[in-house]
Amino acid sequence: MKLLIKSAFLFVCLGVVSCKDSIPESDLAYLNGYWEIEKVELPDGDKKEYKVNESIDFIQVKSRNGIRKKVYPQIDGRYLVNEVQERFTIADSAGTWLLRYETRYGKWSEKIIAIDSSSLEIAGAAGAIYFYKRPQPFSIK
Repeated sequence: MKLLIKSAFLFVCLGVVSCKDSIPESDLAYLNGYWEIEKVELPDGDKKEYKVNESIDFIQVKSRNGIRKKVYPQIDGRYLVNEVQERFTIADSAGTWLLRYETRYGKWSEKIIAIDSSSLEIAGAAGAIYFYKRPQPFSIK
C-alpha cells in the first residue's frame, strides 16, 4: 500500500512539473533591449530587492547569438556605454532555453524561466533566480 501511495505521489509530482508551459522560440525576441534588475531570490530563500540601479543590461540577439553589456543611464535619458560585453549563444535543452556564455574568464549557463515584453526571469548556475523588468525613462519632474 505504501508503494502505491508513493508511486501515485511521484506520478502527480511529475505531472505538475511536466505541465509547465515551455517558452516558444518566437518569445526569444523579447530578450532584445534594455533590462533592469528588480530582485534576486537566492537558493536559501533570501531575497534582495533593487530599488535603484546604477547599471542596466542591454541584450541584443540575432539568430541565437547574442551580446549582453552593462549600460549606465544618464540624467539626460541617454546611456553611457563602454566596449565591455559578454557573448552568448541560445540553446534548446530538453524544452528549456539556455543562455550559454563563454569568455576568457570562464563558461557558464543561465536558464530562461519566463519572458514576455515587460519581464524576464533567469535562473543562474548557482541556483539564484533573477527578476528583470523594462526600465522606465529617467525624468526630472
